[in-house]
Amino acid sequence: MGHESPSPRIFPDPPQPPAEERRDGWGFRDSGFRIDAEGRVEFTGSRYPISGKKIPGLLPWAEGILGLPLDPRDRNAPRAPTPVPPRVANEPFEREVRAKLPAERVSDDPRVRLRHGHGHTQEDVWDARWGAFARVPDLVVWPATEDDVRFLVALARRERVCLVPYGGGTNVTDALRCRAEEKRAIVSVDLRRMNRVRWIDPQNGTACIEAGATGLEIEEQLGRHGWTLGHEPDSAELSTLGGWIATHASGMKKNRYGNIEDLVLSISAVTPEGDLLERAALPRESVGGDPARWLIGSEGRLGIATSAVLRVFPRPEVRRFGSVLFRSFEAGFAFLHDVERSGRKPASVRLMDNLQFQFGQALRPEKSRLATWKSALERAFVLRVKGFDASRMVACTLLFEGSREEVAAQQRAVNALARRHGGMAAGGENGERGYQLTFAIAYIRDFMLEHWVIAESFETSVPWSEAQAVCANVKQRVFQEHAKRGLPGHPFISVRVTQLYPTGVCLYFYLAFHYKGVEAPSAVFAELERAARDEILASGGSLSHHHGIGKLRAPFLPRVFAPAALEWRARMKRALDPDDVLGCGNG
Repeated sequence: MGHESPSPRIFPDPPQPPAEERRDGWGFRDSGFRIDAEGRVEFTGSRYPISGKKIPGLLPWAEGILGLPLDPRDRNAPRAPTPVPPRVANEPFEREVRAKLPAERVSDDPRVRLRHGHGHTQEDVWDARWGAFARVPDLVVWPATEDDVRFLVALARRERVCLVPYGGGTNVTDALRCRAEEKRAIVSVDLRRMNRVRWIDPQNGTACIEAGATGLEIEEQLGRHGWTLGHEPDSAELSTLGGWIATHASGMKKNRYGNIEDLVLSISAVTPEGDLLERAALPRESVGGDPARWLIGSEGRLGIATSAVLRVFPRPEVRRFGSVLFRSFEAGFAFLHDVERSGRKPASVRLMDNLQFQFGQALRPEKSRLATWKSALERAFVLRVKGFDASRMVACTLLFEGSREEVAAQQRAVNALARRHGGMAAGGENGERGYQLTFAIAYIRDFMLEHWVIAESFETSVPWSEAQAVCANVKQRVFQEHAKRGLPGHPFISVRVTQLYPTGVCLYFYLAFHYKGVEAPSAVFAELERAARDEILASGGSLSHHHGIGKLRAPFLPRVFAPAALEWRARMKRALDPDDVLGCGNG
């Protein structure tokens, strides 16, 4: 019997150089919200559909929700520069590293060190602008190969240095915060130079991708050859494959492409006890506990992932957006349940509550006179003719991807279910705008922070039967905690459903309050966030759906793991890293 030759592989060219990122806040330096010379909100740059547009309704709407005035000229300007803790140098380690790596791949610059010592929790951004960090990395290194990583891990173990893996720096769990009590030198291992798609195997539908590649870089390289990974978290522009593996990530299009654990077939990693080597990327194996799988969700505690083989997909023939208005969150939620059970789920289905729907409307760019007139007619039709209540109505955004036949079948099924639940089609343009706004809206928290509004998002997964109670209970708890502390105005607390499963959903909460006149506002916000998370757990939700645990949520672990499970996790860490070389201290 003949033997077929191996599948021919494609070897993509490297990605384009990345755009410059902000150091003390979210995103790219060329993009963001700001106040223009006339005192109006605008979004800068040209990267997003909202870029270059005026957004006149944002601050007036926020004033009404928060119950306090927001003067565009009243700004809490960040302190500059933020103090950087002194270095703890390990001279033998640094001497060998500088001999091994080129000078441009080793840095002790204070600003570089500071950026590698935090992610994007509100506490991180607050301390980067107005506070201080007790400890940050003492050195930053950029390996370019697996051999470089292997060298760094072995040297760190020998010289008693603490290593902290770094990808896109986008975490929202304090995962990059250095332990204040750490006496050893701390070295940030930045993997962003390992950003290649090494190969694509078209016959098997797989690709080998380096751990430091961002979602943008992955899609750029795959897309040139007609492929996609389809993994699109809100942070996809900046977060990396290694970070997705470390946090057990999920993406907006998981209905079609799966979560990260569904996409990863094998992982290569370096641990203090040796390499976990890439094996053949088989469709499925039954081999007991696969050590490589332990890295998924390990948050930098067990090893440094260097590459992975993943499933990839031909770029979809058709990509269409849609949106539906419902009279209430309850009606929209019932629609989602039926969509899940229909077997015709679009790639992405997201339901916003009324407050978040209003928020999206407030972010609409300034319109021409004709467009304003048209919007007024549309609003009058929805409210007066169709009888929707502006204080209760909600919106669901839809993204369909696949063949023409698949997308058409999904659209027919979804439209029929929407009508069954009293939904009103709101068009593909609104659906696309809502989907794309996800990437630009991430910038708004840092903008509002300078205008006396402190905010953060957090997520959970919940069974279908408990989801609406979790939404109501968390909102009620936030209002109670806000009132208990005598905080100014009213809190902002909204929710959207972002992912569907046969047994439940992912809920994504947004929390904010006006902090002018509040002492230690970042600490007060942390108290409210902990109270909300306490309520989530008490009401039947998970500790995390895709953000991970880090240090922020670690105190809650005893509520989700039995003592024996916690000890098992601790023993695994001691067995794989007995010297705590990977001393990030995450949950």
